[in-house]
Formats: sequence, C-alpha cells, structure tokens
Amino acid sequence: MSVLKTNIVSKRFFAGIYLPALMGLIGLLQSPALVQGETPAKTAKPDIKSSLNSEGNQRMLDAIKYLASDELEGRGVKTRGINLAADYIEKEFKAAGLNVQSVNNSAFQKFTINTGSKLGPVNELELVGPDGKTVPLVYDKNFRSCSFGGSGKFDAELVFCGYGIDAKDVKYSDYAGIDVKDKVAIILRRTPQQGDKKSPFAGAHGISRYAALRYKVSTAFGKGAKAILFVNDPYSTQENKKEAQELEEDAIEELITATENWEKSSKDKKAETDRELKKSLHEVQHARKRLKIGAFDVLMKFGYAGSGDGRSIPIAHITIETCNQLLEDAGKPTLQALETKIDADLKPESFALPQWKAKGEIRVEQIRTEVKNVIGVLEGKGPFADETVVIGAHYDHVGYGGEGSLAPGSTDVHNGADDNASGTVALIELARRLGARKTPLPRRLVFIAFTGEERGLIGSAHYVKNPTFEIKNTVAMLNMDMVGRLTKDKLTVFGTGTAPRWNKLVEETAKEYDLKLSLKPEGFGPSDHSSFYGKQIPVLHLFTGTHSDYHRPSDDWDKINIPGMQRIVGFLEEITVATAENPDRPKYVKIERPATTMRSGNRPYFGSIPDFGGEGPGYHISGSSPGSPADKAGLKAGDAIIKMGKTKIGSLDDFDLALRMFSPGDKVEVTVLRDGKRVKLTVKLAKPK
Repeated sequence: MSVLKTNIVSKRFFAGIYLPALMGLIGLLQSPALVQGETPAKTAKPDIKSSLNSEGNQRMLDAIKYLASDELEGRGVKTRGINLAADYIEKEFKAAGLNVQSVNNSAFQKFTINTGSKLGPVNELELVGPDGKTVPLVYDKNFRSCSFGGSGKFDAELVFCGYGIDAKDVKYSDYAGIDVKDKVAIILRRTPQQGDKKSPFAGAHGISRYAALRYKVSTAFGKGAKAILFVNDPYSTQENKKEAQELEEDAIEELITATENWEKSSKDKKAETDRELKKSLHEVQHARKRLKIGAFDVLMKFGYAGSGDGRSIPIAHITIETCNQLLEDAGKPTLQALETKIDADLKPESFALPQWKAKGEIRVEQIRTEVKNVIGVLEGKGPFADETVVIGAHYDHVGYGGEGSLAPGSTDVHNGADDNASGTVALIELARRLGARKTPLPRRLVFIAFTGEERGLIGSAHYVKNPTFEIKNTVAMLNMDMVGRLTKDKLTVFGTGTAPRWNKLVEETAKEYDLKLSLKPEGFGPSDHSSFYGKQIPVLHLFTGTHSDYHRPSDDWDKINIPGMQRIVGFLEEITVATAENPDRPKYVKIERPATTMRSGNRPYFGSIPDFGGEGPGYHISGSSPGSPADKAGLKAGDAIIKMGKTKIGSLDDFDLALRMFSPGDKVEVTVLRDGKRVKLTVKLAKPK
C-alpha cells in the first residue's frame, strides 16, 4: 500500500507521511495457528466454503513464502527480485488458464520510471555584476543544486520574486509588475506573515499550499523563468535560532541541577552523578555549537523534496549571506528588511536586478529503471464481451528499506508478506478459480499485478493512460492491498459509495463468509483503485488493516492468515461474477471527500499508527509505538484524535496538516475520544524518524 503523490497523502504516510508502526500492536498476537496458516479456534468457521480448501491453503502459503522470501529482495523496483516476482506471476497466470500475450504477445506492460536522481559532474554558479564584477560561489558553502530541479546552462538577468507566490484567492502576487521570462528568479521559501494566525496564508490549519517548493517551481516555470535560486526566509532562521537559544537555556538549567546533585551526592552515588554531569555538560556544548553564527541558514541537502522528472529548469539554493551581498551591491534592502515590509502591509516587494546576472550550469541526472505490470486475461462471451472488469493488486514493495520504510536506518530486506504479497497471491488464486470455470463469463476479466504502487500508484497510473483494453469499456475495478491479516473477521472495503449497487452486493456477500465489514464510500485512497476511480470507473478496494509490521522487515510470511485470505478470495470471487453477469454496468458516483493516509517525513515524530477501519469522527489509531511520544503520553489503540493544539481533527489528513504546524520538542495538548469520553493528553513531539 502506497503514498499518493497528488492531493492524497499516501501510505509511503499510510509517514511522513505514514506514522511509524507500532511494535507489539494490541490485538495482533502471533498465535501458532496464524504462523502455520490456520484459522484461530475462536474464528474458525467450518461452514464457510473456502475455509475447507486445504489444497488452496497450502498453495497460497507456498506462494506467500516465495514472494516474501529474501531471494526476492523485498520486490523493490530497483532489485532483481521484482523481476523474479513478475516472472512468477506470469507463470501462475498462465497455469490458471489466462491469456498472457495481450501486451505485444507478452504479459508484461513495460515502461521506465524515475527511481531517483544523482548529482551530475558539473554544478557551477556565479553572480556577475556591473563593470565585470564577479562573485563566484562555492558548492556546499554558498549554494547547492536541488534534486527536484533539472539540468542546464544559464546566463541570464536576475529578478527578485519575493516568495514566488501568485495567489488570486488572497489577491497577492509576487509576480505583479515584473517579467521573469528567460530570467533567473530569486525566491524566498515559505510565505509572508509567518506566525500571524490571521494571515490569509495561514489557512484553516495555519499551513498554506503556497509554501510548497513544487508550487513555487511550477509557478516560476509557467511564467518562463530560466532557472530558480531559492533562499531561506529570515523569519524561519530566526525562529530556529530562538529555539536553539531556548534549548541552550534548558541545557544550562539541567547542568546546574546536575552540578548540585553531584556536589551533594555520597560516595556510592558519585559514579551515577558523574555520568549525569558529563551528559548535561555535553548537552550544553551541543546547544552552543548550534548557536554558531550562520548555523541556522541551512542549505537543502541534495535529495530533499525528492527528485524531479528531468523536465524542470535548473534549481539551486543559495545562502542568505550570498543573497544579501548581491542585494547590497545592487543598492537594494536586505532580505530581512524586505520580509518586514511585505509582512507589514502584505504588498509584494519584487524587482528586477538589470545589471546583475546569474551564470552557471546545474547537472542533475535522472535514474531511470524499467518496470512492468503483469497482465493476464480471461475473455468474456456474449453481447458484453467487449466490456472489462479489472481485478488488481500491486506486487512491488520497498526493497531494502530507505524511502517508504518505517524502520529508520534499516537496510534489511522488507519482505512485504502482507504488503502486498498477500494481495498478489489472492489475485493469483482468484484467477485460478475463475479460470477453472467451464462457461466463460459475459464480460472480460483482466487481472493486473501492478508495479510502482509504493512510489505513488505508478503502475496503475500508467495502465489507465495506456490501457490494454479501452477505459471507456472498463466497467469496474476491484483491488486487493494488504489482505493477509484478517483479525476478528474484520474487513475494510473502500469504494462502496462509487456505485449505487455496491453496498447491497458487498453486505449480502459478506454474510456468506462471516466477514464483519467496515464500509468506506470513498473512491480515492492509498492504493491502485484510485487511478481507475480518477477515470470515473466504480471501484472496490479490500484491506484487512495496518499493523506493527507495516513497512518494516518484520512483515513476514509466518504472520499471514491464509484461511482468512481464502475467505476474502471467495468473497471477491462472488462480487466479480455478479459484476460480470449483471447486464447493467455499475453506475459511477462521484464522492467528494477522498480517503487519505499519511507517512512520516520531515514532520515531527508522533508515533501513532492509523486504523483505517475506524468509524466516526477524528483520526483513529491502532496503537502507539513503544517509547514514542504518543506512547509516553498514554495514547492507546482505539483512541480517536479529535483535536491537536487548537486545531480540530476530523481525519488523518487533518492530523497530518496539524502536525506540520509544530516542531520537535513542542509539547502539544491532544484531545482524544476514548470509550465515548474526551481525554486530554500532552504529547512532547520528537525529531523526525
């Protein structure tokens, strides 16, 4: 399950945007029955059709073991293992009786994706003024190239563009009265009037979309800028300095206390107080080191904000000192003075620097990797044979960790047994069942194992843009992502509001398999069904919930509930058949409010894990990671966060936005609903994970 890179905050936040997963999540005990792929005694349903299929159980267990083995390297898009997985899926589709030659006589829909960027061999920048004056800049000291920019040479006039904002809704434009076409734009980070909650840029959550780097880049690019030089806003650097000063004061207070304890300690306590004293002294030294002049004007590291697509203009980040030197030489106010003037009346202070140019060359090399969707087809027969039902599951995962992992610093194989070997195996099993039918269904069934889901639904997005069968004749998309941890018979089904018939069909079918449903009407969400819903195709998405092993190396085969998966496959089989046989296409319904998830990123560490099956208002959690800020504050599984600070929380998206308002070290009052009662807790946020 993934992070969406559109207006949906994806799973790769299910972190940063997803919050770090809970170790020892309440209610997910590792029983021997689950380890061996047997249904626990209290949930055994001997009358359920699919639970008696012992041959199917063993077949699915063997498939899970293989797809989640170390040999497949976590099925990361840059590994050999993902190609082994694709070959395996093709073989299984073929054995199930599917046509595996629908894509240029192949099962593989191949394409390349950007899997990162690296610094090219040439990255140079200098400022050229009147009378041939030249100010050469040193890489890593005065400037850095930005990974989300492109490559190219430039030798063009400079224009100071304020915050690079063009906001009609608040009647503010840094581009009013200036021309940046074929020029180099100097742009401040963030927005005007920071710290003013009444500012039009504060927004409902104190956060403005106009602060986003990619917003600023696309705006400048759209206006014809040749290149961009970002510079930190003075307000943020001063706030960082104030925070460091406060930390120094706290460290000094702790040192004084430690010194007093050391002086008063007895001989048998000297060793302990010695350690405390040394630790406190170290904290003071560290705090003072941070307070060195210029330590708060930090250049963005290469790789910050991800990579671009190679089509962008060159982008670099220069220091405040460098920019101020330029402005001073050009007879203009400093950045601090310009920021103060803009904040005072919310009027832009943009201007051209006609006698000054930026000259340089930025090289950012895109890393392209070939990937592939795996497609198998069962043709229909009859008057609706040209209409298609797509059944999907992604087979990629996060490889050896890194981006997308919730195990910071880990380079172990992230096997992804539940995410999403479980969905892939269920897809194969469903293909086997439907492929064994003696009579073809009235509509075509297209089984797709998607790639690149963890990077933002890339495989499904590619398919809907380059469909093997016409999108206009695709009547529904049924998706499975993380269906391997059925617990207490609970299954979450997203998309039930995307067609009028879904609710009744889903609820009636679930009774046959003793599934307790949590129905979510939204069509958008953190998996591949979103790509199809965006094309106005009704969708259903099956999901058994997050857990403590989510996006960690511990998501392994021995924790998969195979009989539970059998029930889910049987459930989806009947829905598929009903959809294929009904002479009327499911009618598309537009759902306004998207389902959202999140992942960790550069926001402070909170330490909760979402419960996507939670009902009612607020952000529901399945628990808190041991030792995390949330755990220390007393948040528990089943809590629903309804307020953070002064911000009302109605969803996971709201929580994600509210969290961005705070910094590591902040103490935040969090209000939760617990057993119908409001409980207030204080959470001290930590550094990002």
